[in-house]
Amino acid sequence: MATLLLIEDDLMVRATLRQILERAGHVVIEADHGGEGLSKLEQQHIDLMITDIIMPEKEGIETIIEARRRHPQLPIMAISGGGRTRNMDFLEVARQAGADSTMAKPLRAQQLVDEIDQLLRA
Repeated sequence: MATLLLIEDDLMVRATLRQILERAGHVVIEADHGGEGLSKLEQQHIDLMITDIIMPEKEGIETIIEARRRHPQLPIMAISGGGRTRNMDFLEVARQAGADSTMAKPLRAQQLVDEIDQLLRA
């Protein structure tokens, strides 16, 4: 069991992902934007961070860069549906910014759980 930080601004997506991750045995800490996520990252032990890219207040690329600077060993997964333009280039930018893994929305539950397990083992 790992403690995962899930940063996602869409309440329905966040609730669905939380349910998937909790069924897989993980503890999920939620945040609805990068600023809140980074604050929670400093307040408690987090084993892995999952962040959306396109969010209000503090977007995912900036969140990844800051989290990587503060916690160099933290496994980070970036997720994105590409926003209104469906531009999936954001995921490549997330990798360049320090994400260890990227996944496009909509996410498949088992693929997500398998990828998280792999990141936690690495």
